[in-house]
Amino acid sequence: MSRLYLLRHAKAGWALPGVRDFDRPLDQSGMADAETMGEAMRARNYVPDVTLCSNAKRARQTLEGLAGRTDTGRVLFFDTLYSEDAAGYLDIIRKNGGADQLLVIGHNPMTEDLAMAVSGDGDEAARGMMNHGFPTSGLAVVRFPGNLAEAAQGSGYLEAFLTPADL
Repeated sequence: MSRLYLLRHAKAGWALPGVRDFDRPLDQSGMADAETMGEAMRARNYVPDVTLCSNAKRARQTLEGLAGRTDTGRVLFFDTLYSEDAAGYLDIIRKNGGADQLLVIGHNPMTEDLAMAVSGDGDEAARGMMNHGFPTSGLAVVRFPGNLAEAAQGSGYLEAFLTPADL
């Protein structure tokens, strides 16, 4: 059994003139939410062996907020987690899926689309919550029967869906 943790980056401020979207930082509530999510992950023993993180500033800062509260395992950064679609995310996960527990810190709509695509079944309450949207700092926990290198559409079970507002 393996687990995939799909985390949308925390809340970022709007881009200022002359600042690329890629370089937008978290706002104060975003940093607090990242820390809250780190505490929630630690309390639930959601501890990744490996973290795949978008290289965008807001994703890296989300990782920093988590890492101050819980273990994030070995961290690999990918520019492509900023630009790929859900299928691209799944490809990156498969290529790095040797871990039993893998965290991906990415962006929407890719994170939400992937969570929906791989969750063939799941906890009814978690599915209901996720169907209402995937807010910043939202975390989908998807369990797979085998290795993440073999993760496929519909093969996972949505175990939990957490948002800072619910913690």
